[in-house]
Amino acid sequence: MQPGIKYNQPATEMYRINLSLAPISSGGSQPSETSGSIFTERAENKCSHMNSKVTFCHGQSLSFCHKLQESMLSSASSFKNYRGILNWCVVMLVLSNARLFLENLLRNGILVDPIQVVSLFLKDPYSWPAACLVIVSNVFILVALYTERKLAMGSISEKVGLLIYIFNLTIILCFPMVVVLKLPSITPVGGAFALGVYTILFLKLYSYKDVNRWCRERTQAKARNMYYFVFAPTLCYELNFPRSESIRMGFLLRRLFEMTYFISNVLSIVFQWMVPIIRSSMKPLQEMDYSRMTERLLRLAVPNHLLWLIFFYWFFHSSMNFVAELLRFGDREFYRDWWNSETITFFWQNWNIPVHKWCLRHFYKPLLRRGAGKLLSQSAVFFASAFFHEYLVSVPLRMFRLWAFMGMMAQLPLAWFVARFLRGNYGNAAVWLSLIIGQPIAVLMYVHDYYVTHCQDDPTIAEAL
Repeated sequence: MQPGIKYNQPATEMYRINLSLAPISSGGSQPSETSGSIFTERAENKCSHMNSKVTFCHGQSLSFCHKLQESMLSSASSFKNYRGILNWCVVMLVLSNARLFLENLLRNGILVDPIQVVSLFLKDPYSWPAACLVIVSNVFILVALYTERKLAMGSISEKVGLLIYIFNLTIILCFPMVVVLKLPSITPVGGAFALGVYTILFLKLYSYKDVNRWCRERTQAKARNMYYFVFAPTLCYELNFPRSESIRMGFLLRRLFEMTYFISNVLSIVFQWMVPIIRSSMKPLQEMDYSRMTERLLRLAVPNHLLWLIFFYWFFHSSMNFVAELLRFGDREFYRDWWNSETITFFWQNWNIPVHKWCLRHFYKPLLRRGAGKLLSQSAVFFASAFFHEYLVSVPLRMFRLWAFMGMMAQLPLAWFVARFLRGNYGNAAVWLSLIIGQPIAVLMYVHDYYVTHCQDDPTIAEAL
């Protein structure tokens, strides 16, 4: 050990000490002050990138290269940047689906037919019953507007007004159902569209009734406000909605492009991918071949889930933002980060914000104020949601099997199980699994029952399937 040297000192200080004791050069002169400062600067720069300390062994400087630390992929590690792995997953997903797309084209050819797309909505190009049914909905809007004006003027009592509202809202749900069931010219897709419009109108007019009753002294029913609310992308009525300053044409055109592009993707997935799988699933379902049924279910899960994701983006982002921009509607929170859901309850509270706000404001909280418990109130909300899901599926298909209703009610025990036993990533995986597997089961059940009810006796359809 050399005298005058302090060991286990920070690297920069030790380099300075080592410099002061550097041997004399071959010329016999001491290193110049300039060269010494350069050497010190280099040493300091070198050590600035080192977190370890330097010591001397037999006159040689050594640096420690080990420290206490966890592996990056360990759960105890603080490392969180997995962007490269995510990109790898996206690349693998694109490549695997590209292979399936190419295999589908080679096996089936191009199955997308514009005539078949039109036939989904119209049986006769000169008869538009679903569109006429939507136009008739203006009658119920005007009845609600007229009733509210009479209530504001005091011409009718609150009790009479409530009876008119109950009658009007009941007819809103019953009238389109009877028309769709009795009029064979309405296709299942056209009927689902018309019933969807009437369901949205039912929820809007219910909110219109409640808010005007709460603010009877300050409100004045106007047709302009009513129709703004009818077309606005919300289900909850307010006297004054937040408004944006202007219409952004660039934003509007981007949403319009997305709407056109993604609806074409939806039609392509349905005709090119899902229809062949569903056709090949009829025989295993009839023969109750469980192994082949499971294989068809897993094959259908991928395009069905992709279809659902595209539809979510098309409807809740592109379409609703397009309408909101046209009307300068300021509240654009149509969804939250449901993809991070760790419980079933969190998913249903965040994937469809307009419906969630309506249920919370006009159904859940009123039940709590009337003395109902939280569990009973939550169950009532799921029951109402299950009713409307079945209403929008069974009536257009003209058959009642309750698959959608039972699927929604099954969310209650599933929500309890996930919240009780699964948390974090396991809970999130359970939510995704319920979405990926649950929907194809309902699709296969309805398609099978529709085939048995409407198509089994048709030799042309039976041969095609």
